[in-house]
Amino acid sequence: MTTERNIRLTVNGKAYESLVPVRMTLVDFLRGELDLTGTHVGCEHGVCGACTILVDGSATRSCLMLAVQADGANLMTVEGLADGPELHPLQRAFQRNHALQCGFCTPGLLMTAYEFLRDTSNPTEEQVREGISGNICRCTGYAPIVQAILDVSQEAG
Repeated sequence: MTTERNIRLTVNGKAYESLVPVRMTLVDFLRGELDLTGTHVGCEHGVCGACTILVDGSATRSCLMLAVQADGANLMTVEGLADGPELHPLQRAFQRNHALQCGFCTPGLLMTAYEFLRDTSNPTEEQVREGISGNICRCTGYAPIVQAILDVSQEAG
C-alpha cells in the first residue's frame, strides 16, 4: 500500500512538486510544507471557513481536502491576494472598515469574498451576508465585514 504520492500543483502562481503522505490534508500541506501559514486551521470539519482557499477558482475548505486531491490544481491562498507590498482592495477595505479583530477568520473570509465579488457584481447587503454565511467570525458581528465587501464592490463598479 502506497503511503506517499508525488503531487504537482500551482499555488499563487508558483509551481510546486512534492512527495506527500496520502492522508495529509491540503491545509497541513500549505502550512507545513509550503510555509503558507495565512490559511488557518480552525474546526477541521469544514464548518468555520478559516481554511478557505480557491482551488481552480472555487472557494474550498482546505481542511476537508487531501493534498493528493489537489494534484494538478491551481490554488490561491490569502498570500496570493496582495501584489507584493500592495494590498488587494479587499484587504485594504477590511483594514479601513475594521473588519477584523482577532484576525483568525480573516483569511477565509477574504478568499470567500474574493470569489463572491468575482461572481457577483454590485451585490446587495443581503447578497453579501448570504455569500459569507459559511464563514464564522466570533468577534466582529459581521457588520464591518459586510461593509468592507460592499465598499469594494462599489469601488469596482
